[in-house]
Amino acid sequence: MAIKYLKAIVFIIPTIFLFSCEKLEPSAPLEEDLLDGPIEGLTYAQSAQFLAGDIAFNDEVFTSQSGLGPTFVANSCASCHAGDGKGTPFTTLTRFGQTDASGNQFLNQGGPQLQNRALPGYEPETIPAGATFSKFTPPAITGLGYLQYVSDADLIAISDPNDVNNDGISGVPNWIALSDYLVPSTTAIVQNGKYIHRFGKKAAAYDLLHQSVNAYNQDMGITSTFEPYDVYSGLIIDPEVTDKTVNDIVAYLNTLKAPIQRNQDDVEVQNGKSIFTQIQCAACHMPELTTGYAPIEALANKTFYPYTDLLLHDMGPGLDDGYTEGNALTSEWKTPALWGLGLSPTTQGGQYFLLHDGRAQSIEDAIIWHGGEAESSKNQFENLTTSAKSDLLKFLESL
Repeated sequence: MAIKYLKAIVFIIPTIFLFSCEKLEPSAPLEEDLLDGPIEGLTYAQSAQFLAGDIAFNDEVFTSQSGLGPTFVANSCASCHAGDGKGTPFTTLTRFGQTDASGNQFLNQGGPQLQNRALPGYEPETIPAGATFSKFTPPAITGLGYLQYVSDADLIAISDPNDVNNDGISGVPNWIALSDYLVPSTTAIVQNGKYIHRFGKKAAAYDLLHQSVNAYNQDMGITSTFEPYDVYSGLIIDPEVTDKTVNDIVAYLNTLKAPIQRNQDDVEVQNGKSIFTQIQCAACHMPELTTGYAPIEALANKTFYPYTDLLLHDMGPGLDDGYTEGNALTSEWKTPALWGLGLSPTTQGGQYFLLHDGRAQSIEDAIIWHGGEAESSKNQFENLTTSAKSDLLKFLESL
């Protein structure tokens, strides 16, 4: 009898531990609560390059031995874009030197970006006398491939430089000449030798290659064959990152999934969405866009929901820092995509740091800072009932 009980105990104890461990294990997060991950429909080769880019973006930390600096802002991509999300005041960049469309007059004094850190034995940069400047908080990087492949023709079609429809909103593209190493897309439209740029706070980067090369060079002091000039000396030096790594990073950014809206069936969220349209927020933060041709089939001819028009809008004197890029006015900013907005606190230390420089610490605060072309929408928001405001904010938090 004792042997029988002993056998039973031997069987029961591992079973208890098995089920106990299952209960102790944390549940996997829902896909809609994550910013990272690839888009669906990638080929095996594209998935492999996504993984290589993921490693280069999130795991590689540069040192002086691997090319960092000697002056720099950050030592890795992930230090500014943790979890592929928005940055914080601690990772905010400073751009300086350009006041109008005539170009940056401080390029020979370190412009356009302040490298505020330095390796031992070197001095970090300071803003030259007379240079205007602005703070740029790193954005979330998910869904960028979809934004890349919205056609120029579509962006021109939704722009309204002369406010023909008389709604007070006149979004325009940022037309800039291409950097030498960039190749225009097969569907690109050129005007007076300039092309539509669409990435960055002022839409001053043409594509994700342009954005990535600039980040390596200006953020980390890392040269490449695309941008061989050392930010400290101004001299051409040997590449410190390979073309393969740069291309892997670009592929990673291209194929990160779009943020997924949460609580879409919630009645208050649905009401908030209606209010969003009623007070004309959707005139700039367009809910729906469509890609055209894309070399990656999984991105071609897709409808997606970013809540941006990728155009520049005059946001009024309150958001005018006196600094600009390309042909944008100092008061003009590209409409930021709102998808993923509700997940921002997960990478911003549990709170919000919104607008181009992170000054707004709540969604409502960000709305109140709107002016210029958005003045009417802001006023309508302020006049909403408490219940309507709550529904609108719940909708924005669901994105």
